[in-house]
Amino acid sequence: MVVTKSISRFARNTLDCLKYIRQLKEKNIAVFFEKEAINTLDAKGEVLLTIMASLAQQESQSLSQNVRLGLQYRYQQGKVQVCANRFLGYDKDEDGNLVINPDEAEVVRRIFREYLGGKSYYAIGQGLTADGIRTAAGNDFWLASTLRKILTNEKYIGDALLQKTVTTDFLNKKRVANKGIVPQYYVENSHEAIIPRDLFLQVQEEMVRRARLKTGTGKRRVYSGKYALSHLMYCADCGDFYQRTQWVLKGEHVPVWRCASRLHKRKSGIDCPSRTIYEADLHAAVVMAFNQMIEQKDEFLPGMRLAVDRALAQNNSSRVAEIDARSEELQKELLKKANAKQGFEELADEIDALREEKQALLLEDANRTAMKQKLDELEAFLDEHQEPVTDYDEGMVRRLIERITVFEDHLAFEFKCGLETEVQK
Repeated sequence: MVVTKSISRFARNTLDCLKYIRQLKEKNIAVFFEKEAINTLDAKGEVLLTIMASLAQQESQSLSQNVRLGLQYRYQQGKVQVCANRFLGYDKDEDGNLVINPDEAEVVRRIFREYLGGKSYYAIGQGLTADGIRTAAGNDFWLASTLRKILTNEKYIGDALLQKTVTTDFLNKKRVANKGIVPQYYVENSHEAIIPRDLFLQVQEEMVRRARLKTGTGKRRVYSGKYALSHLMYCADCGDFYQRTQWVLKGEHVPVWRCASRLHKRKSGIDCPSRTIYEADLHAAVVMAFNQMIEQKDEFLPGMRLAVDRALAQNNSSRVAEIDARSEELQKELLKKANAKQGFEELADEIDALREEKQALLLEDANRTAMKQKLDELEAFLDEHQEPVTDYDEGMVRRLIERITVFEDHLAFEFKCGLETEVQK
């Protein structure tokens, strides 16, 4: 005999309850429910069991709804509830608040830094695996999806988007992505941040840029961070990117760079007249561009510094403060109308519009700050290199160069700080 406290402890719904009872009865095993005083081997046992199990299922459903409403009320109050078991960078203190884990936080900062430095998900994951760093789940290998979730997680800037997923069926406990099923709540500054907000916004912008990469024929282009020049060189004739390949000359493999449309002429259908550049000549041109900057730094740096300072003076902090104040008022009104149908959607739409405007303003300020950082990096590079550069450096290319356009008789360099120069090559 199986002795059970109550029917609700035995199975989650009527169907499961009857199925398991019958399977046990076939083996002549009785189930006795203490609370309901039902023995399944009795003649009337199954009839009573069906009725009581149905009531237990309704009770379970009611309890599930009460729990869901309780959670929603907590979310409306801005109370953050986050599981930190597999959350890289954070632990929980005795009161259940998120606190930074210093060692893991450094890994998170490294991931953001390397992504902005031009590395792909694959390259970042390889580096972490090579250094023996494990994921939050304890895995040795880092998947691109894992890194993407880290780079897009708003909790690393101290905010929290609540109710990202929702349980749709209280019986099987299945959770799905919340795409308009129930309201979501965004809480700002709910805990200590690991990543600065402006750096996080730059990463989101870089993600969009990589996702929008196109070939000369308009097809989507997959980002690769293997070579620093892979996503910097563009053809002046057709607008497609340059791609690294190899020629075999006298039995020796020689790396060259060619326009992708010309390299894959049959697929692209474009007869591009662009030229081929030997990698050695290309690297020499990059070195010449850096040296031109070193020689001319006294001419362009003061003007660029003045322009950046003027741009930084025009920040959006006052408008952001106005949006925050208005959003707080609307949130209070929204809580009052949470259970009412009239006026709720209008308030929610206005809050969403204000949030989008704020994000745009913050991104604008972040771009200005990023421009200052790029200029600071350029000044640091120029201070480090008082003498001409002699060797090609992939790291310097990733840090400083934004775009290289290949013309018939020269290369046009555009640096991340906005400076442009040309090299005859």
